[in-house]
Amino acid sequence: MRRIGVYICHCGTNIAGKIDVEKLAEYARGLPYVAVARDYRFMCSEPGQEQIRKDIREHGLDRVVVAACSPRMHEQTFRKVCQESGINPYFLQIANIREQCSWVSEDPAGAMHKAMDLLRAAVERVVRHRPLPSQEVRVHPDVLVVGGGIAGIQAALDIAEGGHRVHLVERLQSIGGHMAQLDKTFPTLDCSACILTPKMVAAGTHPLITLHTYSEVADVSGFVGNFRVTIRHKATYVDHKRCTGCGICQQKCPKRVPSEYEEGLGLRKAIYTLFPQAVPNKPVIDRQNCIYFTKGRCRACEKFCEMKAIDFHQEDWEEVVDVGSIIVATGYDLMDPSVMELYGYGRYPNVITPLQFERMASAAGPTGGRILLKDGKEPKDVAILHCVGSRDKNYHEYCSRVCCMYALKFAHLIRERTSANVFHFYMDMRCFGKGYEEFYERVQSEGAILIRGKAARITDEGLASEEEGRLVVHAEDTLSGESLRVPVDLVILATAMEPRSDAEDVARAFRLGRSRDGFFLEQHPKLAPVSTASAGIFLAGTCQGPKDIPDTVAHASAAAAKSLSLASRGMVEVESMVSEIDPELCAGCRTCVALCPAEAIEYLPRLRVSRIQAALCQGCGACAAACPSGAAQLKHFTSDQILSEIDALMGA
Repeated sequence: MRRIGVYICHCGTNIAGKIDVEKLAEYARGLPYVAVARDYRFMCSEPGQEQIRKDIREHGLDRVVVAACSPRMHEQTFRKVCQESGINPYFLQIANIREQCSWVSEDPAGAMHKAMDLLRAAVERVVRHRPLPSQEVRVHPDVLVVGGGIAGIQAALDIAEGGHRVHLVERLQSIGGHMAQLDKTFPTLDCSACILTPKMVAAGTHPLITLHTYSEVADVSGFVGNFRVTIRHKATYVDHKRCTGCGICQQKCPKRVPSEYEEGLGLRKAIYTLFPQAVPNKPVIDRQNCIYFTKGRCRACEKFCEMKAIDFHQEDWEEVVDVGSIIVATGYDLMDPSVMELYGYGRYPNVITPLQFERMASAAGPTGGRILLKDGKEPKDVAILHCVGSRDKNYHEYCSRVCCMYALKFAHLIRERTSANVFHFYMDMRCFGKGYEEFYERVQSEGAILIRGKAARITDEGLASEEEGRLVVHAEDTLSGESLRVPVDLVILATAMEPRSDAEDVARAFRLGRSRDGFFLEQHPKLAPVSTASAGIFLAGTCQGPKDIPDTVAHASAAAAKSLSLASRGMVEVESMVSEIDPELCAGCRTCVALCPAEAIEYLPRLRVSRIQAALCQGCGACAAACPSGAAQLKHFTSDQILSEIDALMGA
């Protein structure tokens, strides 16, 4: 005979403000198998947990139902209480009466009625729960970090300093990411290269960090604690073991092409290093533009290389590494503003992006740090358009968070280096970080002109002499209600941060979810901001959402702490709610094999049945839902458990 304890949480007034919890507890006492029913202000608190432990001991309870908030919040808390009290942790059922009743209903009577239904269903379901064994697997001590921007570098350094080996994979030929392209950082105006380069060098020389630059992750298999990762190394056509990085090959190369690092404002050679402080500081050959690969002649780099490091016969190669956890730090892209035709990017040469301005402002950039127009003259008037693609229902509804501050930084740099007037066209100034509001006030005091109103369009058709040959920003000043035509020489578009173009491929490879805006989805936005639904895989930096540098570094360190915690334990408990296949019912159709996203199901030709590898199973239930013979079942979500819950909800 089952003996069930029912515990109803007030959750302060979150639940009790809409539902009569005392009356709900009284209703629970009349349900079958219920031996005790109580309500308490905060069941998740230590006194609330102790009450459950006490009742299990004194009343001989063998099942527990908690009517409270989402199981995502405290299911593990109450499972631990059950386990500590001597009953299987899976003899617990959560009835979510906060998110599903009190928070979503304006009608107290309706919320109460629904809470009673959910409670009755939970009691009927928990009767049919079966004990599930806990499973532990050994954790490989090494960690993979994907992405070599500041987030990946910080995470790698933190883990390496914790004594664990790190494999840092970067698709470009150098680590550094977007931060390496910046001139100065707000609000302190530190030289970006000055604060980033020491970290890059530290990552490149640390004995426990293995750099895999000019490389990509080709395949990921395994499960938490035991991932097997295939890394594809692209051919550099330069033997980096022989190369000394002297640079003579780049000097002699006759082929020049637009530089991606310089955002198209400067040129690079067909054999090149990404930038002077690159780590590793060894060149690669751009096969698409190399004269030898395109026309079969030249080989000047080979002729002048004293170390004989040029190798035109190199091919891509793959390496397999085993790791216990993975940190995804693949970063972001800046939105291409050419899709917003009203702003004329790509049509007007003096309409530029933020990264193009950063390279122009950098002392190591194509203009030597001078703010110049395409004709080589200094601008007299500059417009900075905020929220280009951000906070816009036609493009991205979210705020990119950093645009206001880097736009203010641009104004400071322009005023510092030229005599130009700077016009900001903005909707709201969002200066949220430490020292940010003070920097906003500083830029105002330096003479920046702020116009509250989003620019409608940019034209090059002058109606007056002062507009001839210049760009004209059309906008409305929402404070005065006036329509404005502001003639300027240079326009900087503060474009949105957005997910990388290959985010979908990365999500598929690492079994990550994506939010509506396309960024990778964390397990919980407040309580688990670096964890993901895939155990052992963590997020770091702007791949999870727009962030400034301080928040990116903090987020990366948090991800590193999670990986270190996993590695230092040595063993990890894996989820017991996995699928199983009854070989007596399996028809060997292999429908489940094709559907399984974790590749956890194998077909056994000799027995003509499929089998689930429990260690790989993620417990998604896709196989159980699709199995035509009913042979596949998800533990803890079996047919009899689900159907009993449905019957109870229907009042049967």
